[in-house]
Amino acid sequence: MIFNMSQVTDDMQIGKTTPCNGTKLLVALGSNMHSSIGTPVETLQKAVDSIEEMGAVIRGRSRFFRTPAVPAGSGPDFVNAAISINAHWSSTEAIARLHEVESRLGRRRKVRWEQRVIDLDLLAHDQMIRPSVQVLRRWMELPVQKQKEMAPGQLLLPHPRMHERAFVLVPLADVEPDWIHPITRKSVSEMQDALPAAEIEAIVPIE
Repeated sequence: MIFNMSQVTDDMQIGKTTPCNGTKLLVALGSNMHSSIGTPVETLQKAVDSIEEMGAVIRGRSRFFRTPAVPAGSGPDFVNAAISINAHWSSTEAIARLHEVESRLGRRRKVRWEQRVIDLDLLAHDQMIRPSVQVLRRWMELPVQKQKEMAPGQLLLPHPRMHERAFVLVPLADVEPDWIHPITRKSVSEMQDALPAAEIEAIVPIE
């Protein structure tokens, strides 16, 4: 996918904040293993509660969705969700807090693409681009095979693969359909609509 970088300015590297409510953060949640809390759904609910207890304001929470593991065949189906929150957290503080919640719920980081008790991904910190337009664009355009072989080693925002993942965009469209990606300049709904229909249909809400 090629992006028109003339639409992006250096000013967009600074996350905007509102004095009263803090910064808007978008977070993806996933689980495909039971935890000490219970089922994946119960674990994700506990994660949301924990994030709120840390001082975040939950602005919106999606339904829970059953989604195929990625890559295909790498484990049981996941339960995925998304939340939109407001918090007075920098991007690095937000990541630290999400990792703290994961640790509390039993997440142990060993290898990428593994089965996991809980996975919390910071998708966006308002309209912040981190570390730079050029670096983020390079990771967004990285072929799938290279994605499996390489890790960025630094925080990238927005999440470099959120625009191509149905299991992220379908839940996110529940809570922030009109959020605009600062690189693609497309809304969550538009990015979702650009994905193959089969990928969207594989994401099933849990009744």
